[in-house]
Amino acid sequence: MITSARRVSADKPEVQIAFSLDETSELKDAEDPLPSFPDLEQRLQPVLPCRSLKESIEVYKNHCKMANEFNQVKHEIARLEDRKMELMAELLEDEKASMEFARLEEEYRILTEENRNLITVHSQRAQQLETLRVISQKRQGSS
Repeated sequence: MITSARRVSADKPEVQIAFSLDETSELKDAEDPLPSFPDLEQRLQPVLPCRSLKESIEVYKNHCKMANEFNQVKHEIARLEDRKMELMAELLEDEKASMEFARLEEEYRILTEENRNLITVHSQRAQQLETLRVISQKRQGSS
């Protein structure tokens, strides 16, 4: 306990002031280096506590805790938004690939049908050619 006594003027009585430097854990914690929240808006920054009031120190500690949690949530939101953008880009690529796959499937179906038609026509023409050869050989043989 520290005490100090002073006489303000000769006609006034002596004034004594007494205070204690006992450091309770709350006061000691409040004197630790002050946390910094550079990403936090000025209006949301924790206000320094009145170190002589336990309630003020508790409010300050709670505010700092909430500010830390807010920063963590803010960073998590930013990370999730980045991931969302990555996933959206992947989805766009997948949709393009799906559309290309569907286009190629349709092209394959059309070409397969055309190939069947060409094989059928080729087979018919081959039969016609064989028939014409037979007819031609019969005519040459009969003449």
